[in-house]
Amino acid sequence: MRSIRYQEIAGSIRDRVEAAAPGALLPSESELSSEFGVSRVTVRRALELLRDEGSIAARQGFGWFVVTEPVQQRLDELGTIEAQLERSGRRAERRVLEFAFVAPPPRVAALLGVDQVLRVRRVNLADGEPFAVVTVWCPAELAADLSRGDVERRPFYELLDVELRGATQTIGADSAEPADATVLGVPVGSPLLRCERITTDRSGSPVLVSEHLFPA
Repeated sequence: MRSIRYQEIAGSIRDRVEAAAPGALLPSESELSSEFGVSRVTVRRALELLRDEGSIAARQGFGWFVVTEPVQQRLDELGTIEAQLERSGRRAERRVLEFAFVAPPPRVAALLGVDQVLRVRRVNLADGEPFAVVTVWCPAELAADLSRGDVERRPFYELLDVELRGATQTIGADSAEPADATVLGVPVGSPLLRCERITTDRSGSPVLVSEHLFPA
């Protein structure tokens, strides 16, 4: 009987998820337990079913939130957010928060095929207001001559001595971790739009991986 009950609860939560915005937080497990009159074990089983379907995810300390299936785009013409802002008459600025040569996370290492990268974390501003946190990973060999000032003043596209072909951008939902929430001036756990961009050279090999986080 309990297995049927958790499926019913999952169905009820699924209806809410379908009507909610990407990144929206669900009620806590204890709140759902009280609402449905069942144990937290049963609630968690329902939530895990939805997680396995790919409609929700959990982050330790924040709870469960709505996700959407990532949308992937091909970008044959490379451009920057700053250029778009300036064309619309707004003042664009980037401030570097971190600049270091480090070992990349496993996914980035696999994409770039290297074990050392330049990692740059920055905040992008429009008319002085933060609107995005951006992290860029570039193979250390390509970035050996770059300085903190270089990447603060100019985009990587202009700095690398490599002919670039295009990029693939994947868009999905996330929630704000404390460090990003502080920079963006939003509450911890609030919904974010997450864009991952993989830029390739003329041969099609990835040379840049970047993650852009925007308040939803």
